[in-house]
Amino acid sequence: MASASASNPPCAACKFLRRKCLPDGGCIFAPYFPPEEPNKFISVHRIFGASNVSKLLNEVPPHQREDAVNSMAYEAEARLKDPVYGCVGAISALQRHVISLQKELDATNAHLLRFATNEVNIIPFNTNNNNNINDANNIDDGGSGSGYFDPISGILLPYSNWGWNNNNNNNNGSSGA
Repeated sequence: MASASASNPPCAACKFLRRKCLPDGGCIFAPYFPPEEPNKFISVHRIFGASNVSKLLNEVPPHQREDAVNSMAYEAEARLKDPVYGCVGAISALQRHVISLQKELDATNAHLLRFATNEVNIIPFNTNNNNNINDANNIDDGGSGSGYFDPISGILLPYSNWGWNNNNNNNNGSSGA
């Protein structure tokens, strides 16, 4: 019999409570408190007590027992770290963090909306190439309708004035054919 107990070590609960473990269905703790995780049962036992955990596991349907044990283990660890608030303190901290991130997201979206609205409203951009308006107010982009928006000045600068995209200017330092 000594060799049988050596091949089947007792679960963490039975080892801590110093009782005989029957892992083949006789011990309610064996499937959920393996011998490799003794601290899991110790923390649950300190907060809830072995008798209460046993009663709770007997009342819970078998397919929900693992979730119940994991929940109790999390709650026990949180209660040991923060005896006053326990897991409620962790949940409150996470909720405050979510609210803070939501406010930051709202502010960023509002900033983007203001930026997009200002870009559309401020930029006097003429896509057709008529020169009947004062040339200083008319942006000539070669009729392409595209350009570069300078966020500092708030002006749309045409690509054609940059030199590298100027197809009409042959004085760009390259010899044409």
